[in-house]
Amino acid sequence: MITLTQPAAEQLSKIMTDKNITGHSLRVFVSGGGCSGLSYGMTFSEGMEMGDQIFEANGMQVVVDPSSIQYLDGAEIDYIDSLMGGGFRIENPNAVRSCACGSSSTGEQGSSCNN
Repeated sequence: MITLTQPAAEQLSKIMTDKNITGHSLRVFVSGGGCSGLSYGMTFSEGMEMGDQIFEANGMQVVVDPSSIQYLDGAEIDYIDSLMGGGFRIENPNAVRSCACGSSSTGEQGSSCNN
């Protein structure tokens, strides 16, 4: 299961309203790359694909593909608004190591960040 904090759900809802895509879901995925081996990604999705897992979190539908769910199960998506700017952050209990950039992680011991 993936959870969204209230601030993340509110910001996503605002973005969807601004883009006039209120009927879409939030698709969260993991892809290869990033300084620790895996990168997180989010996009809006109009439909579901075969094998997708669907979660409901704070009124938002979250969709994850079958290959990403093993890395994202239990993750929490938050929205941080600070003086330095705002952004989404994924807190992932499955990540063995993550980078300071906050957008990549690894499931393997021994990876390093190249910041």
